[in-house]
Amino acid sequence: MAYSIAIDGPSGAGKSSVAKVIAKELGFIYVDTGAMYRAVALFLLREKIDPSNELEIKKVINKINVDIKYDNDKQLIFLNNEDVSSLIRTPEVGQAASECSVFSSVRSKLTEMQREIASKKPIVMDGRDITTTVLPNANLKIYLSASLDVRAKRRYKEFIKKGLLLTLEETKKELEERDYRDMNREISPLTLAKDAIYIDSSDMTIDEVIDKIIDLATGKKN
Repeated sequence: MAYSIAIDGPSGAGKSSVAKVIAKELGFIYVDTGAMYRAVALFLLREKIDPSNELEIKKVINKINVDIKYDNDKQLIFLNNEDVSSLIRTPEVGQAASECSVFSSVRSKLTEMQREIASKKPIVMDGRDITTTVLPNANLKIYLSASLDVRAKRRYKEFIKKGLLLTLEETKKELEERDYRDMNREISPLTLAKDAIYIDSSDMTIDEVIDKIIDLATGKKN
């Protein structure tokens, strides 16, 4: 098994931004598991399937193929051979991904793919259940979080840059709902693994978080 860094945490904690830089700095492959779930959600929305309807999802789950490819170190997400990297980054798709990700049929399909990737090359993988379910034997486990207010402001700024018309309050409410679903689902809920290192990034810059995790990965002491 290649060296692996697993990062879990709630939405808006900065997992993806941090994980991408760490992977580049260490020469590892970055795997954005959230993007893979978003691709599944996009498929369901296009097919007008309710992302909370487990029976309907089971009927089509084997028609969904999600691939990860890289172009000049940039991760691209392909849904049934279509590059959907930009299409999956909307609030609607994010909401649908949170809803459908509670089902075992969806999680089993993607977990198998994620483990296969991790078995071949050194990786940094972030998500909701990486430290507890997908890569329970990861070399380094991180739980990255921040206060709800801080996370809401970060996500709101992202939406503004993309031209999405959501208010700060709407963004905060969406995060609250996603937190509740992620932490209370029956299958692989978001939780702090016993051997994970907890990092609160509320008062930290992204560079400080990156440096801390790289130090931990390389055995340095702060």
